[in-house]
Amino acid sequence: MSSTRTLILGILLDGPLHGYEVRRRLELWGADQWARVAFGSIYHGLSKMADEGLLSRVEEGRGGKTVYEITDEGRAEFTRLLLNHWWEIKPIVDPFQVALTFLDRLSPADLVDAMKGRAVQLRAAIEMMGRAMAAKRAHGAPRHIDETLRLNAAQLEAQLNWIEDALQRVQRGELP
Repeated sequence: MSSTRTLILGILLDGPLHGYEVRRRLELWGADQWARVAFGSIYHGLSKMADEGLLSRVEEGRGGKTVYEITDEGRAEFTRLLLNHWWEIKPIVDPFQVALTFLDRLSPADLVDAMKGRAVQLRAAIEMMGRAMAAKRAHGAPRHIDETLRLNAAQLEAQLNWIEDALQRVQRGELP
């Protein structure tokens, strides 16, 4: 929840919004992909942070739309969380590493097919990142949001470089 909490608090630094507006901004930024934000958790998070005094409910609108505003306590919490995110390094959890652990359990032909297939998927994902950046700009997302996509693309490119090299080693009989 801390990533979602940080994002919600950071968005509300720009001014009061209701939950749908917070959700739309996170959708525009693609936060479901790079921050694993579950959009359904936004409304619960807003309510919980209001109960904790990090947000205040400034308007109860028709149709159940509550407008939230960040409090001074919320600003302090945002700064604390943001700095923690800059200084804390956590491992990237990727199920692909499980597959690597057992690459010796596949036949050479299946391994080569799987590696070639993954390379195709990686190239497509990298191309999609470029299109996503252009689309986000066209819809008014701040330029710095592109950096999350650039980081993701760099990680995908690193994996593509690794898989292309590993594929050659498999084909030469050096792996597994």
